[in-house]
Amino acid sequence: MILEYILFAILGLVAVVTSVAMITRPSPVMSAIFLVLNFFALAGLYLLLNAQFIAVVQVIVYAGAIMVLFLFVLMLLNTDSEHAILKEKRKLKFIGIFIAVLVFIQIGYIVFYSAPSDSVTKEIAESINAGKIETIGTELYTTYVLPFLASGFLLLGATIGAIVLAMKKFE
Repeated sequence: MILEYILFAILGLVAVVTSVAMITRPSPVMSAIFLVLNFFALAGLYLLLNAQFIAVVQVIVYAGAIMVLFLFVLMLLNTDSEHAILKEKRKLKFIGIFIAVLVFIQIGYIVFYSAPSDSVTKEIAESINAGKIETIGTELYTTYVLPFLASGFLLLGATIGAIVLAMKKFE
């Protein structure tokens, strides 16, 4: 139980620091990188809440797909000044390498030296079951089928509207 509090404090601190760093950086690429770190911290907080599906979606959709698009656009807009960051600030490069090595050491330790807990209470089992994809899918397609379909139609309408607006600009 104490490990959960420690992880919550660390992930919460990382989320707060990266969100402040994101809005205070003059470079848009560095802001986007801090936003990616914030997404990973939020995914870790979701895992502490036993919301595995939301954590995975957070990493795949936001940190993966959307941020790749953001970084792609930012790199196309401002390519000259971004290459000078690592040349001017060599310490930043070594700090990044050190953090990456530290993370890989921690992951290796967890994979090879940790054992799963045998004490699972009824509340923890229900919480874990609530975050499974099967439970979410069953609720989504039975209890919440109308809001699910309505949001699908809203997204379809937004996509068609974006295409119509883009076509008007090309003509």
